[in-house]
Amino acid sequence: MSVEYRGETFAGYNKPKRTPDHPKKSHAVLAKEGSKIKLIRFGEQGAKTAGKPKAGESDKMKKKRASFKARHGKNIAKGKMSAAYWANKAKW
Repeated sequence: MSVEYRGETFAGYNKPKRTPDHPKKSHAVLAKEGSKIKLIRFGEQGAKTAGKPKAGESDKMKKKRASFKARHGKNIAKGKMSAAYWANKAKW
């Protein structure tokens, strides 16, 4: 089921996708909560994020991930309609 929204195609609601051609944001998601739909762009283009935890991960990357989660914890808790929630889920 693909969804077309403002000229952009998404795999479905609440499914983030990479946006390599966007000048500033690295990802986009068509968030849906109840009947409310919102296009959310998130993530810095070209940023070196920690990604998913890996076995043998360096302490620097662990601290980087922990700092992001601490800094944006309040916004992550807002749920699917916030960019921080999706950045946490897709990039960190």
